Parts: sequence; structure tokens; C-alpha cells
Amino acid sequence: MTDLEGLTAIVTGGASGIGAATVALLRERGARVAGLDLADHDSDLSVVCDVGDAASVDAAVATVAARFGRLDILVNNAGIGATGDVTANGDDEWHRVLNINVVGIARMSRAALPLLLASPSAAIVNTCSVVASVGVPQRALYAASKGAVAALTLAMAADHVREGVRVNAVLPGTADTPWVERLLAAADDPAAAGAALRARQPIGRLVSAGETAQAIAYLASPLAASTTGTLLAVDGGMAGLRLPK
Repeated sequence: MTDLEGLTAIVTGGASGIGAATVALLRERGARVAGLDLADHDSDLSVVCDVGDAASVDAAVATVAARFGRLDILVNNAGIGATGDVTANGDDEWHRVLNINVVGIARMSRAALPLLLASPSAAIVNTCSVVASVGVPQRALYAASKGAVAALTLAMAADHVREGVRVNAVLPGTADTPWVERLLAAADDPAAAGAALRARQPIGRLVSAGETAQAIAYLASPLAASTTGTLLAVDGGMAGLRLPK
């Protein structure tokens, strides 16, 4: 499938997990992909970028523009996790997580919009989470950040729809990513913790990074030209299904 032939994409957090899977899939479907991350990685253009810093973001977007001369797709995937209830994290950690997960999307989108506005197939896809709409224990800070991402996605979609820029988000369930691997490794009983994570999703397993990348690619594609302001769940039925035990 070559629906992205001739298009240029930026994927933040492109070095691992969902980001790396998205970089690979967009390239497979014909796009030239700039992967932005704190570490070097495999993409058409690997750019070291800290989405928590405006100067770093602006420099990264300028590098992409200089290399490719255009931008059609922005995947705001970079993010960090947090655990605990509302008492578990101090102000500094709240500011750090919100700065990366929410303000980071605003920074990237602000820097990329002049290029996107020149594209006939402009799309922004934000990586959100099922915890934006489902209460999950011990995820207060993370859920707050992803709830903000969901609201920001809808607001951006309304702001830019008449300018030809579509804005959507994917809401993965618990995914098989390095962050989840680290979370399980730190648990008192990793096997039991893993079983609990799998059990709370009706499909009975973790969502794969590749499955989430497929949803991102759909929303980014010109084939989805009528889809904007959509929060697409890729959560194994976690948000919508209630199965008998």
C-alpha cells in the first residue's frame, strides 16, 4: 500500500515502542519520515529533539523543512508515564509530565503548522490513551495528562478544519511497550502484574505497538480525508465492553 507516497511525516518519540512502529509503517506506505527523539534511531531523517524544550522543537522542525522542503503529517507520539494516586507525585513531577505530554504536543504543532498549512493532505495525529476516558487505579497524573491530550485534540481539530488540517488521536489500551515492560519489571510480582494488565482488556492480551501504528497510519492517510476530531480507541475493548466473568 502506497497511500502516503510523496508525503513527509514527523514522528516524535520515534526511537522505540509505538513511535518506532509508526516510523516503520509510514515508510513502508511510501512516506519520507523524520523520527524525532532524545536518541538517534532508524528513519529517513533521525533528529535529536526534546519536545519539552521550545528551542529544540523549533530547530528540529527547521531541520526537517531544510531536508524535505515540506511537511504533511505530524504524529505527536512522544510522552512519558507516571504512576500513583493524586498524592504520589509532587509539583515538579506534575509539571514535568504535563510539559512533555501536553505542552510538548502544543510546541510541536505550533512549530509545524506553517508547513502543514501549505500541504494539500495535512494531518496531525496525537497519541492519547484509554485512561483519558476510563478510570484506572494508580494513574492519576498520567490520566490527567492524557485527558488534556484528548481535549486538545478536539480543540485543534475545530480550530484548523477550515484551514485543511485534520487533527485526530489514537487511544491505546495497555500496550506492549518499553514503558510497560519497565513497569512490570519493577512490580513486586511481575508475572501477576502482567496477568492483571492482560485480564483487564477483553481481548485478553496487551495491545501491540504495530496495531497502534496501523491506527495512526489510517488517521494520517489522505484516504481518511473526512476523518477529523476523532478519538480512535485501540484498546482491546477496554473502554466499551463489559464481559461476564
